[in-house]
Amino acid sequence: MTVEYVRYRIADPVRRGAFEKAYAAAAEHLYAAPQCLAYELSRGVEDPERYVLRIEWTSLEDHEHGFRHGPHFPPFRDAVRPYTGDIEETRHYERTLVVDKRRGRPARA
Repeated sequence: MTVEYVRYRIADPVRRGAFEKAYAAAAEHLYAAPQCLAYELSRGVEDPERYVLRIEWTSLEDHEHGFRHGPHFPPFRDAVRPYTGDIEETRHYERTLVVDKRRGRPARA
């Protein structure tokens, strides 16, 4: 599995709302893509103009060749195209053995 992180900076508060709506629409295409295992878009608490998109892919190859050359990429790209200039960084990572063993369990009260 490969984890992709994309960091955005959306300074204009009006564009932030539109950005989140665009990703809600784009997420349908991630959900439909067999190469995508999970995804989430998070907004900064201390700095709300910063966003991090986290996508789990079956592999780097599946992301770059399967998804990007498949039927789900064009509508995904079209939905978020207005925000590609706001990307600060895009990187792929592999997980290590350091993982929270409670993952998937209900949160403690």
